Amino acid sequence: MAKMDKERFSLLLLEPGEYYFEDFSVFLEPEKQDSGEDLQFGRLRVCSKSLVFDPKNNSDPIIKIPLKDCVDIKSDKGRVDSNQRIIVDCSSFVEMLEGNVLAPYTFKSLRRKFYFTLLYAKVDDCLPHISQLLRASSLPIAEQNQMIAAIAYARQCRVKFKPLWLEDMFEKIVLETIGNKITPLVVNPGRIVLSSSNLYFQPFNNMEPHDVLKIPLSDISRIIRRRFLLQQVGIEIYCKETCSVKHLYLSFKTCGARDTLYNCLLDQPELRLSHADQEVMTLQWQSGALSNYDYLLYLNSLADRNFNDLTQYPVFPWVIADYTSTKLDLKNPKSFRDLTKPIGALNPERLSRLKERYNEMPNPKFLYGSHYSTPGFVLFYLVRKYPHYMLCLQNGRFDHPDRMFNSIPDMWRNVLTNMSDFKELVPEFYDSSQEGDFLENRFGIHFGYRHDGSRVNDVALPPWASGPKDFVTKLRSALESDYVSAHLHHWIDLIFGYKQTGVEAEKANNLFYYLCYEGAVDLESITDWNQRHALEVQIMEFGQIPKKVFSVPHPPRSTTNISSITSNITPCPGITQANGYWGSVETLKPCLKALTHREAVTSTALTSDARLVLSVGRDTVLKMTNVASGKLERSIILSSMTLSSVIILPDDLTVIVGSWDSTIIVYDIKCARTIDTIHGHEDAVSCIGWNQERKILITGSWDCSVRIWQAQYPWSPIKAASTRLANLDHDSRVKCLSICETLVASGTEDGELFLWSLDSFRLVKELPSHFAAVNDICFSPDETKLISCSNDQWFKVFDLSSGLEVYAKMLEQELMCLAWDGLNLLIGDTIGALYVFDLKTATIKDKIEAHKEAILTLAASPCKPVVVSGGEDHRVIIWDRIIAH
Repeated sequence: MAKMDKERFSLLLLEPGEYYFEDFSVFLEPEKQDSGEDLQFGRLRVCSKSLVFDPKNNSDPIIKIPLKDCVDIKSDKGRVDSNQRIIVDCSSFVEMLEGNVLAPYTFKSLRRKFYFTLLYAKVDDCLPHISQLLRASSLPIAEQNQMIAAIAYARQCRVKFKPLWLEDMFEKIVLETIGNKITPLVVNPGRIVLSSSNLYFQPFNNMEPHDVLKIPLSDISRIIRRRFLLQQVGIEIYCKETCSVKHLYLSFKTCGARDTLYNCLLDQPELRLSHADQEVMTLQWQSGALSNYDYLLYLNSLADRNFNDLTQYPVFPWVIADYTSTKLDLKNPKSFRDLTKPIGALNPERLSRLKERYNEMPNPKFLYGSHYSTPGFVLFYLVRKYPHYMLCLQNGRFDHPDRMFNSIPDMWRNVLTNMSDFKELVPEFYDSSQEGDFLENRFGIHFGYRHDGSRVNDVALPPWASGPKDFVTKLRSALESDYVSAHLHHWIDLIFGYKQTGVEAEKANNLFYYLCYEGAVDLESITDWNQRHALEVQIMEFGQIPKKVFSVPHPPRSTTNISSITSNITPCPGITQANGYWGSVETLKPCLKALTHREAVTSTALTSDARLVLSVGRDTVLKMTNVASGKLERSIILSSMTLSSVIILPDDLTVIVGSWDSTIIVYDIKCARTIDTIHGHEDAVSCIGWNQERKILITGSWDCSVRIWQAQYPWSPIKAASTRLANLDHDSRVKCLSICETLVASGTEDGELFLWSLDSFRLVKELPSHFAAVNDICFSPDETKLISCSNDQWFKVFDLSSGLEVYAKMLEQELMCLAWDGLNLLIGDTIGALYVFDLKTATIKDKIEAHKEAILTLAASPCKPVVVSGGEDHRVIIWDRIIAH
């Protein structure tokens, strides 16, 4: 049997939301003096809806006397010590934790008088307050709550924060307010004080471990605004590992009071927050640096779901559909649940019946009358681990034995067939560190007997699990499997994303009762207390849809093996452009060799074997430099104006250069001559690219167009009229482009980003723009992402399947150029700094002062450890790249 701790009384023994005010040392006398019963020493705890006698002897039951069941409470005027004795006359009472054993409460429906003798206080110290609460208990529930709140507020205002609790005379109080500390099923009010160096929580009762909870501002790592009971009134504070307090969750009466504290906290110089940007986490998840489990926990947190609020407990998906086989096959897709559908839509037969009911229903319509996560559902799963929570939620009772969580296979069958069961799971199903302890009756609690006579004990597991630890371990493996990784984004769309509400939710059969949705009702605007209380109860019972995190389809996770990409990367077949693809960079060694132009270097390229560096600049010269020796092999004047861009075709012999005089120049290295000059545009050619498989040349220009040319390979002259396949019009100058197998991306002077089809030559998508000119863009080697950098100091990463901006970071200066391999970026800025950025961990690995002025071009070899940078300072620098393994 489960034994309770020495300190048995807790706020969980009260009704949810009930206030605990104060306590008094008392003797409880026997009802009849000659009964032979002994005096019981203990504490009489005065609460907003009950009186609780907590005996010192742990084997005696705690007695709770609901005030609504009290006939009379008075002093004993017939005794000499009447100023110390209170008589409580009640029609019923509750006995809890008898024998110090955690079990359903015993409800005694009988008339009894309790005689309490106060040891250190007088009747006048407590009876007026108890009498006031007794009067409140006779009112209708909403009016009762209103009166109790007023009583509580009046008492709270008399509690003052002692300046002696401050650390020193230099510490100044910035803000003092009233709020609640939130733990599961418990709302404990107190005074919140923000000073110049600490955050304090002073409870209005003595139920906290300390008179005052103190958190140094320097120990706070994260602050998150939360919604509580569908209202934006919560704030969650996370602390560093070194802090004695790890976490604090507070709620306030209004959104304004919450935001005042939040803004004041952010204004304090002592505060040093760490950031977990949404884009960083999504990118880390996509690249495999973050597990599915951790990403789901993060999304739950982002959507205001946390472990301290059972109305918004983290929700996790059922991922396995096979609970009957003797062996779980994670290579078989049939072993998995369809993650594109909500639980209620997995069974076509049941869905059909639900839709029939929906069509006959008046507005507001809903498909599912119950939610996938409510406090009752959470404790349904966790009752063996947190039985005291269930007793609190269900007024001292466990559920009927046949309705309890008795079997995993039965539970799965039920959520597939039952017309009112659409439960998803909780994180504990996948938390292997807890070894499945929630599945075992480790406290030995007597939950009762089922209809077949069997006693409720441990949860029955599927045949393929040898025990709770094995079950949870295999579920975690399933959650992290390739199948789930490839499909999890669909479930995210349903729970946290664009399929949560509106037309998309209707299409996805994802419609719940209207009170489940944020914004469905404004509780603060409701002045009728009865109506407000009824709505609060409904909100708590129906469950709450998570806050919407994504308004567009969530990008899928990359199914490519990340380590194989970084260690053995090859460029997209047949794709060549001014900024090449390269292997995974850890950092760059100091400069090996440098050469100069007479003016700024505008573009660089490397031959496929990284033997030669090609560079062009505003001095109109094409230079070819030997990488190994650093010696200049050739220098050719190709134009009378600036050369803007250069690429070399896969034969390592044909060089194509763009010029500001509107021409495209083709140079043959072997013959050492220009073999073609094309008047390609009506203004300067700004960027060029080549697709080897299609044999097409793509050029961008200041004439606001991108043109696509059919070419021959080996090269033969291009005729502008007959070989131009398409003209892609823009509204401003085209500054950069990038090509992959089926797409061309273009960036403009106005900050626009476009994707065009190489099959139809039509616009596929316009991506979220920059605030200034886009200076460079590049596809990832696996063609799932596009990255851009701009004069607005931002670089952005876009998922091409969804068009979602999965990452964005602002650096210190305007960003001029980039090169990347899908995980690591080289980024050059306008003051000559070269950044090495790891996209997998979203961290800057290195920052190198590479040039004295702006870096205008970067190139890297996909097969050799060579990086080339060119800048406004006229220099081309060849760097040695250290490969990460």
